[in-house]
Amino acid sequence: MEVYPENMDRQAHWQNVYETKAVDAVSWFREHLDRSLEMIGAARLGAEAQIIDVGGGASTLVDDLLERGFTNVTVLDISAAALEKAKLRLGDRAESVDWITADITAVELQERSFDLWHDRAVFHFLISPDDRRRYLENLKSSLKPDGHVVLATFADDGPLKCSGLDVERYDVDKLVKTLGEEFTLIDHVRESHTTPFDTVQNFLYAHFVRS
Repeated sequence: MEVYPENMDRQAHWQNVYETKAVDAVSWFREHLDRSLEMIGAARLGAEAQIIDVGGGASTLVDDLLERGFTNVTVLDISAAALEKAKLRLGDRAESVDWITADITAVELQERSFDLWHDRAVFHFLISPDDRRRYLENLKSSLKPDGHVVLATFADDGPLKCSGLDVERYDVDKLVKTLGEEFTLIDHVRESHTTPFDTVQNFLYAHFVRS
């Protein structure tokens, strides 16, 4: 696995966030990721489908996927502290989940291993073209043929920063162009997310299938 110098600062940032803040005290917290769950449901995957939640952190998506009967769920996050909070919440059920502490722009995932790739937390933080390229290389190499991608980013009128970091904002055309011709857009929807601080962050959710 290659190590990129900027990733060391990135990891320290997110480790500090999850070591110093409660799970429900961060702006992106939602009790349930309803939009994501709707799009994952629309993929009509079997219970044994391989699903990865990239940047899953302490999100409850893994809980809801297990509740829906999925048996092969992977959660990847750069912060070990975030994953530990999710494991503690799940208790014994955490043993049925594959946990990966890594930066998605640096880790090497097994080729053609996932039926569905979910990300609500990472892609809009990748403001460097090189980071986006490495992310997409991982996505393309690890997603199975005809696999699904459920990707949520800050919308074109979303925040300019999150957690003190600059972000990249997207409308649907920009997101389609960024993923490239290998992926076909199935559905997209905007969501106005109300943060725990009663501010609003506009998100774009998109469901793609590998062509």
